[in-house]
Amino acid sequence: MDLNDFRSAVTLLSLLLFLALMAWTFWPTRRQALDEAARLPFEEDGTP
Repeated sequence: MDLNDFRSAVTLLSLLLFLALMAWTFWPTRRQALDEAARLPFEEDGTP
């Protein structure tokens, strides 16, 4: 196993991790939590 095989493996693992994070983030059951987080900047907290 040379250095290029190691680089290819790291690249593939990084891609799989990225795809898994995107799937987890935009999974339909998380819709309500994402909507609540999106509204946070617009909610009034009463402090100037």
